[in-house]
Amino acid sequence: MHNMPVQQFLDELASAAPTPGGGGAAAIMGAMGAALISMVANLTIGKKGYEAVEGEMKSQLAAAEALRARLTDMVADDVNAFNQLMAAYKLPKDTEEDKSARSEAIQESLKQATRVPLACAHACAEVIRVAQRSAEHGNRSVISDTGAGVLAVQAALRTASLNVGINVPSIKDATFAAVAQQEIDTLLNECLPLTEAVLARVQARMVA
Repeated sequence: MHNMPVQQFLDELASAAPTPGGGGAAAIMGAMGAALISMVANLTIGKKGYEAVEGEMKSQLAAAEALRARLTDMVADDVNAFNQLMAAYKLPKDTEEDKSARSEAIQESLKQATRVPLACAHACAEVIRVAQRSAEHGNRSVISDTGAGVLAVQAALRTASLNVGINVPSIKDATFAAVAQQEIDTLLNECLPLTEAVLARVQARMVA
């Protein structure tokens, strides 16, 4: 996945193959958003007039790059989780023992297929928090890219939430399902308003 050309990734995304799908797209969108936050930091560090925030921008750059790497890796994680789930559904169900083993495998695979987008959502939330700092301190001449970055990450977060939401109803472990849903709801409740605050700050600095 790391070395796949963009056009090939998009062709595979558009194909009838089940992977990559929405989960992989969410991870890529999140990574793109993080990359834009990194770009703003790189175009602020060492620039005249921004000496006072250079330490902050270096910290932002390190955080954004770590998150970009995490999100990029999640494309493969999503593919693996989906393939594991499909393999579980294909297990034999000829005997009661087969049926029990198959059901257990499906349930564990559904949990893993939920953990992956949850991890993506948490990483996206971290990028949005870094974007808040970028909007405040980043180079004003490229501050619109902070806005573009946070919008990409918001889309990634919301997409990840859909991937959690589609799996939760099928998970029989009520505690796991409830905790997963609560986690994603908490992230959305925090980060959707935070995204709007970042955009407002970006727009204010664009015209200041």
